[in-house]
Amino acid sequence: MGRRGHGEGSITRRKDGRYQAAITLENHKRKYFYGKNRKEVQDKLNRALYDQKQGALATGPQQTLKVFLEKWLEQVCRLTMKPNTYKTYRSMARAHIIPALGHIKLQKLTVEHLQGFFAEKQEGLKPLTLRRIHATLKGALDDAVKQGFVVRNVAMYVSLPRVERYEGLVLTKEQARRLLEVAHGSRLDALLLVALTTGMRQGELLALRWDDIDFETRMLLVRHSVTYVGGIGFVETEPKTKAGRRKIMLPDVVIEGLTRHRERQAETRCKAGEKWREQGLVFPAAYGGFLQANSLWASFKRLLKRAGLPDVRFHDLRHSAATILFAAKVDLKVISELLGHSSIAVTSDIYAHLLPSMQREVADKMNDLFGGS
Repeated sequence: MGRRGHGEGSITRRKDGRYQAAITLENHKRKYFYGKNRKEVQDKLNRALYDQKQGALATGPQQTLKVFLEKWLEQVCRLTMKPNTYKTYRSMARAHIIPALGHIKLQKLTVEHLQGFFAEKQEGLKPLTLRRIHATLKGALDDAVKQGFVVRNVAMYVSLPRVERYEGLVLTKEQARRLLEVAHGSRLDALLLVALTTGMRQGELLALRWDDIDFETRMLLVRHSVTYVGGIGFVETEPKTKAGRRKIMLPDVVIEGLTRHRERQAETRCKAGEKWREQGLVFPAAYGGFLQANSLWASFKRLLKRAGLPDVRFHDLRHSAATILFAAKVDLKVISELLGHSSIAVTSDIYAHLLPSMQREVADKMNDLFGGS
């Protein structure tokens, strides 16, 4: 083996002709670098020494992206993120990332790898799905950087196609009434009534309990949400923001509808007998437990078809409620609080397409106030 050059650190020449450099890590282990010539190894060594001095040198064990992702999903993502986020990230990792990139060593993953991967995926997937895949990778690699497995998050440097905001379909006031007419007497009539008058999210509706409703004051408290995660079951969580935990004053028509619904539920409980599992839910499944989202979806779609209405998503009922309130000239702040948005800015961003008409009304009123006689 050849001598080290002055100031080059631990550089030696191997029997196979390649050059080798090494530095000692904080855990007293040695990290090695290889190259075809002395300059190549010297550059790698200098970069490593600099990164070590800055505290940015990757010192973790070598592992594939597949191994790291699986650990991250169960040990970090599942414990620290909302169930829906964990559910999405797990799906993106298993369906897309691991099959294509899982074999690559974590520390060898490059921007070029990811850019090529997303270029291929772009052929068959929507931009929104690409964004979800990217969010999964970015979240995982952020944690890899924190743990010292890699020096930088290469997902931050990937270019993705723009995602056009999905505004969804909404029901007009007349269409909403038609839906409630058709649903009257069905197991979904009270649920749809509450959805259209409060704008509550699906998970919030399915987690709603009778204890959350004060019939005397007509107040409903939103304090939980539930989602189903494969392999785990139903997971109940609190609202992710302070604004999400909110009180909603219910109209008389909703109080009346919920009163009838509670009476019918008591009859159903008696008929179910020992099969009933009481959880105090307002909108339970047949025997008292949480209602599956796909069961709700199927029943909802049948009602839409019977009513001759557009094929909207269940979540579009939330947008329908907001749109109807906008049309009724309800104040933006009131709508924002009803929906549980973290700020008015969130509401105005989501419903920006509705704001021009409101601005025209403001302009007309200003003209009446300050215009000529």
